[in-house]
Amino acid sequence: MGVALAVDRLLGEPPTWAHPVVAMGRWLGLFGERLSALPPRLAFMGGALAWCAGALLSAGLAMGLETLLFQWLRPWQSTGRALLTAFALGLLLKPLLAWRMLRDEVQAVEDALGRSLDEGRAQLARLVSRDTTALGETEVREAAIETLAENLNDSVVAPLFWFAIAGLPGAALYRFANTADAMWGYRGRWEWAGKWAARADDVLSWLPARITGLALLGPRPALISPLRRQARLTASPNSGWPMAAMALRLGVRLGKPGVYTLNVGAATAQAPAMARALPLALRALLISATGLALSAAAMRIT
Repeated sequence: MGVALAVDRLLGEPPTWAHPVVAMGRWLGLFGERLSALPPRLAFMGGALAWCAGALLSAGLAMGLETLLFQWLRPWQSTGRALLTAFALGLLLKPLLAWRMLRDEVQAVEDALGRSLDEGRAQLARLVSRDTTALGETEVREAAIETLAENLNDSVVAPLFWFAIAGLPGAALYRFANTADAMWGYRGRWEWAGKWAARADDVLSWLPARITGLALLGPRPALISPLRRQARLTASPNSGWPMAAMALRLGVRLGKPGVYTLNVGAATAQAPAMARALPLALRALLISATGLALSAAAMRIT
């Protein structure tokens, strides 16, 4: 895990042609439009089958790479080989998580807001699916902070969690599930074609989202009960946990106009809130990664 995070910090994302998440998106793109045009029953069945095939392909390729790596390097033979194997696994894990890109994109929204509201809206539109053209400055900043919190789980902590549980195949499976939910998990015309993808992502993200939320709270046990109440205010069973935790720790109100509001009654999110949110997210990431690494090591010892 440490290798993957270090490579992410130093080098960022791999080129598009070599990025596994891009390949997952292309697979999903082969079926999405056709599936969404089908009647509900056929759309659901087709979406489930396409998801299962893509999940098996993603996890299977990752398992093949991991198996070849172990057979080639034979880490059980010496400490040097074990360290080399850990380094190689970290390199393979890196494309399945994206902290640096998330941090940079969220900071770019704040930088753009400093120039003009229109630029802030345009930058935010790169990160969210909602219409940003009518959002005010506070709403743009709130959406950026929410994106930071939610994707801290989706893009970093959850892949690390499933890597700790099931190695490289676990991380690949999760990233496929999350990518499918991001592309298909909408209401309206995607309701049936994306229902399986949305529910699969809910299941796989359930525990990591709560780990992320608690890590964001840090040493504030008094906030656990408010966190549980606030997390229920969102439609998603998972995204409310990191978003509500971020709102409570920052002491600001976050929300999506007409949908939900977290930490009602708190101050609005001004520029200093973003300056605090990014280091807070990094600390939560380090806490989560350390805990997951120690848990994985303990499981392997026992």
